[in-house]
Amino acid sequence: MKYEKEINRRKTFAIISHPDAGKTTLTEKLLLFGGAIQTAGAVKSNKIKKHATSDFMEIERQRGISVATSVMSFEYSNTLINLLDTPGHKDFAEDTYRTLTAVDSVILVVDSVNGVEDQTRRLMEVCRMRDTPVIVFINKMDRDGKNRFDLLEEIEKELHISLHPMTWPINSGKEFKGVYNLHEKSLRLFTASTKADDDDTIAIDDLASAVLDEKVGEKDAAQLREDVELIDGVYGELQVDDYLTAKIAPVFFGSAVNNFGVKEMLDTFIRIAPVPRSRNTSARTVEVGEEKFSGFIFKIHANLDPKHRDRIAFMRVCSGRFERNKYYHHVRLDKDMRFSNPYSFMARSKDVIEDAYAGDVVGLFDTGNFKIGDTLTEGEDFYFTGIPTFSPEIFKELVNKDPMKTKQLEKGISQLTDEGVAQLFTQFGGNKKIIGCVGELQFEVIQYRLLQEYGAACEFRTLPFYKACWLTAADQKKLDDFLRFKQQNSAEDKDGHPVYLAQSEWFLNTEITNNPDIRFHFSSEIHK
Repeated sequence: MKYEKEINRRKTFAIISHPDAGKTTLTEKLLLFGGAIQTAGAVKSNKIKKHATSDFMEIERQRGISVATSVMSFEYSNTLINLLDTPGHKDFAEDTYRTLTAVDSVILVVDSVNGVEDQTRRLMEVCRMRDTPVIVFINKMDRDGKNRFDLLEEIEKELHISLHPMTWPINSGKEFKGVYNLHEKSLRLFTASTKADDDDTIAIDDLASAVLDEKVGEKDAAQLREDVELIDGVYGELQVDDYLTAKIAPVFFGSAVNNFGVKEMLDTFIRIAPVPRSRNTSARTVEVGEEKFSGFIFKIHANLDPKHRDRIAFMRVCSGRFERNKYYHHVRLDKDMRFSNPYSFMARSKDVIEDAYAGDVVGLFDTGNFKIGDTLTEGEDFYFTGIPTFSPEIFKELVNKDPMKTKQLEKGISQLTDEGVAQLFTQFGGNKKIIGCVGELQFEVIQYRLLQEYGAACEFRTLPFYKACWLTAADQKKLDDFLRFKQQNSAEDKDGHPVYLAQSEWFLNTEITNNPDIRFHFSSEIHK
């Protein structure tokens, strides 16, 4: 293996959770430890002008939520970490699902006050589809939340995953005293908003010692001894192989906003998290140690900097070494392309890099050549599999409010849908543009960005559709007949695949029974 050393010092992971469990805050703290930023911005606050580093779109700052995945790389104790902060709102779930295809492991943030929430379940299902290793971080321990044993039980039951506590909290809420590290047998006392370089851990080899009583008081000390004895009896040592095969998830307790309990998690993450792995393609399995380069596009972001019209395609390197100014083969367009300034990211600021290895996420300057799921290789023809698009749930017709700006609107909507924010369907026979989204918030984002970035005003008319189904059939003639009869309800997606828009569940089931030769699909993998 030529690049073994480089590959083994890389870890690529995403942070996922329900909205407001504290993903972006945790991201900021991890960046602090990596020395990538000096002060963390509060996610929401009027007085502080400094916003969170990883929320860079105007709309994200106004609302205090993340709406797009952002990519950051930093170094920590000789490991290069590529971190992807994802949106939590279910309206942007698809962006998050696709991001999960590009990472090797995941940190799941759970809010200790609310426990497992709706979105947490859906994200966990995606992780399970791919057997992605998970580390759980239970956040907001400084607020009055659920009992810690109940919390563990709830997570195990709801998410169907076995947990393994690595640190244990001492009390919670206003009485929160700190965490005890079960692996290293040391105690860390809680003080609000510690700096990244403060070290106030106390090594306690023997829990029976009097130092413990002194530090946390007799009642809490007795409780901790009892808890630890119970945990050691039940869980024992962590088996790293079980974690890597996604059978077990290590658990950490802490409070991200106060920078507490984060370092313990980061240290363990570096010790056990998986290095980049081999991946399946349509032709064969690509081994991570191969000399030839290959990679795929999992996200496209237009107008990162509002002053310039630019599009950046995010590519995950899967094998070999990516070099600047070298020609690579674009499989779908069947042509060779070279990139004179590939970027590595720190949310908004980006640096040009000379080379990248398996596991890295690179930003490529795009002039409209890429779609999500495109593969770049050194000449071989294959596609990476397992990048999904789902059936949208809300459909609206795009109506132009200013006929003078038709061209800008067309350009804007085609670029925004290339990003994968929403799906664009064109009705057969007409040129009605139908936009399908997972949630209402996405339409607001589209309208806002069309106006801000392209100067095109538009409005949406809600359409009475229930679901979009992709159609395939062995006999092309039958498919054409079906589409001709159902002209009102049929459309095609961006890649020209036929889609049937069903008005209700009843209509859909009737069509499925009446047309046994046609197959209806609810999700379309980008490369079958």
